[in-house]
Amino acid sequence: MRVIERIRHYVSAMGQAKRHRSDLGRWLVRRPQVLVGTGVYETMLLLSNSLDPRLKELAELKTAGLVNCEFCLDIGSALAHSSGLTERQLLDLPRYRTSDAYDDLEKDVLAFAEAMTRTPAVDLDEVRERLSKRLSKTQLAELAAAVAWENQRARLNQGLGVRPTGMSEGMVCALPELGGGESSQ
Repeated sequence: MRVIERIRHYVSAMGQAKRHRSDLGRWLVRRPQVLVGTGVYETMLLLSNSLDPRLKELAELKTAGLVNCEFCLDIGSALAHSSGLTERQLLDLPRYRTSDAYDDLEKDVLAFAEAMTRTPAVDLDEVRERLSKRLSKTQLAELAAAVAWENQRARLNQGLGVRPTGMSEGMVCALPELGGGESSQ
């Protein structure tokens, strides 16, 4: 049932797009192998269902914010709303460590996404150990795959100039702090 709900949320978010709908598609159609590979990986992550979607959305939003991918923040904010994240959680992403909007597991998920997104990826051992006490190996693998893919997705979108489409218009959007203060938490 969770898979059907995620697919419904994804289709709904894509339906909210008001502009620039085909930016990425216009680029990737030039390389059909990359288009198909991207589609397969996106679908597999969408169908991966062991991790609570709220945790996956938090990790992906944190990653998108650190990379500053406006398209990813746009769709991610829309998906986060539909998965039950609160407006306060979206607004407090840059200061998650000190916010009471998150429980300890959510803070660890955000710290993991942050550590994986840094270049070079550092300080993963401690947070991975904490997460392994609360998540199964399957869930941790799914989380790591989602964060890694969000890094790929965000950097591809930025490299090709993919712009936000308005999927989160009328909602709180998880925009990074001005001045890049996110990673200095």
